Amino acid sequence: MRAMISPTQLARCLGDEHRLGIVCLLFRQEELCVCDLVSSLEAPQPTVSRHLAQLRGCGLVVARREGTWMHYRLNPALPAWARDTIGTLVAPAEQQLALSLRRAC
Repeated sequence: MRAMISPTQLARCLGDEHRLGIVCLLFRQEELCVCDLVSSLEAPQPTVSRHLAQLRGCGLVVARREGTWMHYRLNPALPAWARDTIGTLVAPAEQQLALSLRRAC
């Protein structure tokens, strides 16, 4: 099943630095736990969770539960153009946002 997302929706979903940072980190990694995202973004857990919920609502990320932990990854059903667009944004966004993966779990 393909994720239904328009270019306008993608731009809106990535229009926040936290959401863009989350998507960039997930693009580079197959899957990350919320605690890894909190550590990498240096943001409070409620903030990260709120932005993850928005990204899930956009259809950009999917989640799975493992015990008490939630793990997130990019939606494998994203259309190729959306994945390509995200891939193009990753390097400049990582540099602008000074992103680096910091494992916390």
